[in-house]
Amino acid sequence: MKTKRTLGAAATLTAAGILGFATLGLAGDDTASDMAATVAADRQMTIWRDPSCGCCDAYADYMEGEGYHVTRIDDRDFDKRSVEVGVPEQGLGCHLAEVDGYYVSGLVPADIIDRLTTERPEITGITLPGMPSNAPGMAGKSGTLKTYAFGEDGVTVYSNE
Repeated sequence: MKTKRTLGAAATLTAAGILGFATLGLAGDDTASDMAATVAADRQMTIWRDPSCGCCDAYADYMEGEGYHVTRIDDRDFDKRSVEVGVPEQGLGCHLAEVDGYYVSGLVPADIIDRLTTERPEITGITLPGMPSNAPGMAGKSGTLKTYAFGEDGVTVYSNE
């Protein structure tokens, strides 16, 4: 009799576990949005990019490797969007990103973005103009990168490293 109860309880627990797992699997359609909801705001990034730009995908992959949850949005007019949010025309990067209330234009290294979201200066964002060959997402790995801050007070050097 005791064995029957033990087997019955085990069968009930197994069935409940399978049902719970199956229910979790059915909610899988929202996995990406659920994951984004659990990632801190300073680790979530949205990138507006030209859909044919391979370096933008390489940069997004790099940022994901640095612990960011990256949402990629195809936008052939990302440059117009960039100017609308305040990026100086002469300082446009190859895509526009938003992270924790700041705009980031171009292939800005993760450590500089980390510093931006930690220090929280009173600026609109930062930009790394053009497509420097030594920036993340590009082939080169050495040399300095000059990143600029932009906002109501104009444009200043944010980082030169």
